[in-house]
Amino acid sequence: MTVIDISPSVMQFLLAFIVVAPLLGALAALLPAPPGLRGKNPDQAVLRHGVTVTGAVLVAAIVLAVGFDHDHPATMQATTDISWIPALDVRIHLGIDGISLPLLVLTALLTFLCALYSYFKLPAGPSPKAFVALVLVLESGTLATFAVLDLLLFFLAFEMVLIPMYFLIARWGGDQRQAAAWKFILYTLLGSVVMLLGLLLIGLKSGTFDMVALATDNGRGLTTSVQVIAVLAIGLGLAVKTPMWPLHSWLPDAHTAAPTVGSVLLAGVLLKMGTYGFVRILLPVAPDGMRTFAPYLAAFAVVGIVYGSLACLALARTGAKGDLKRLIAYSSVGHMGFVLLGIATMTPTGVNGALFANIAHGLITGLLFFLVGAVKDRYGTADLDTLAGATGAALYGRAPRLGALLAFAAIASLGLPGLAGFWGEMLTLFGAYSPAEGLSRPAFRTFMAIGAFGTLLTAAYMLIVVRRVCMGEHAPHSRLSPDDRAPQPPAGPVPSGTAGPEPSGTAGTRTATTTQLADIHPYEAAAWTPLAALTVLAGLWPAVLLGLTDPAVQQLLAGGKS
Repeated sequence: MTVIDISPSVMQFLLAFIVVAPLLGALAALLPAPPGLRGKNPDQAVLRHGVTVTGAVLVAAIVLAVGFDHDHPATMQATTDISWIPALDVRIHLGIDGISLPLLVLTALLTFLCALYSYFKLPAGPSPKAFVALVLVLESGTLATFAVLDLLLFFLAFEMVLIPMYFLIARWGGDQRQAAAWKFILYTLLGSVVMLLGLLLIGLKSGTFDMVALATDNGRGLTTSVQVIAVLAIGLGLAVKTPMWPLHSWLPDAHTAAPTVGSVLLAGVLLKMGTYGFVRILLPVAPDGMRTFAPYLAAFAVVGIVYGSLACLALARTGAKGDLKRLIAYSSVGHMGFVLLGIATMTPTGVNGALFANIAHGLITGLLFFLVGAVKDRYGTADLDTLAGATGAALYGRAPRLGALLAFAAIASLGLPGLAGFWGEMLTLFGAYSPAEGLSRPAFRTFMAIGAFGTLLTAAYMLIVVRRVCMGEHAPHSRLSPDDRAPQPPAGPVPSGTAGPEPSGTAGTRTATTTQLADIHPYEAAAWTPLAALTVLAGLWPAVLLGLTDPAVQQLLAGGKS
């Protein structure tokens, strides 16, 4: 069933446009704007250009989703297959199925919302032209990762996102941005070198780099020893990007230093590239190797779940001077642990749960980073003790809509039934209860119990954050006059160099007890409402997403056979 019948050639064009348009838009952003499009100033023109390009890509992604044949989500659609390097049999092979389509739409949505947000709240840093160009290159690389069907093209797209994210952190970030950016690039590059060796091993031993042919072969052309080596090498590179404990230490630093839109894209999109690689490449191409490492992957996953939660609890306690952005970053380690646990079960239930948790994490954590960035802009700090101890009536009393939305996102993150975060975690735990044949049931049921305990820890730290930030502590009983309220930001784009938050410890300590906070602005509502609405929709109607992923997962695990 298709909502709108679109010809295959148009579908091919749409997918190619989605991948290439951001790259062309990045090049155009660096050129001088035509006289009629300059607007009030060049900064406004290039920011509007970013919104226009990402908006066009989002529209194309939505049309692609509407024209997708939902009756056959396991079939690769909108495919393009062109010979590129004949000597190595490397092809420009693009296509989407029920696994990649949701990630493609999520990437297009989050990038558009970030571009829209940046139009009004540009982070402090160098040229807006460079900022817009880097965001568009980042979008193109991420979309290509989810659309390509050739191992070497996958690697090139996978690496394409590293440089733009490095510069977004290093040039537009906050305190310690240089160290965080270097840590990010070193970890991911070292993991990628090992991953490339594994991809080359598979391609050379099987005689093809085509991911569809390799998935259909289901490892029959590779010996068990080759599969084990390939899974170890490729899995290491993917685990760094995911990130899996104990390869996660770059993530909290990167999130803490990154600008708001950088954190949103890093959590909402880039982390998904690692887990997508596990599902798209390792599960179907090297099943015997995955079966060997599945118990270890599950063990690391549940350690990450508990470790991430305990780290968040430590940051949330009174007197810890915990940074709220850092806390949300550590929560991602735990949430991505559930995704890895679902993949490690090697069952349709577990893998579907992992894919659902991927999308839910992108929506919820993307919203959380938007909200934490807004709180930091208003207070001048993300320090939890400052937010909780010197905020008067705190967010509920001073910016009630902002406080309510932050509480909603936190509750969604802890997995409340009826919201998107619930289904992914529940399905991964069900998958761990009955793992694939050949995997130890007692071991995986132990992992399930540890993961379930992690959900309790997640609820604990999220509720502590809501209580401290939204309700405050030791609130003074004082009424604020209208003259004490903070001024509203301008209604247009903020000039570069003046839009960033004040240094930590200034606004938060200078005015927190005497000023009323500005509540949600219209541009913030426009950027955040789609994420909140989709979080509710996915929670109440999970069949929309599971109906896409399940047939594709079933066929993937069966080696291309329905």
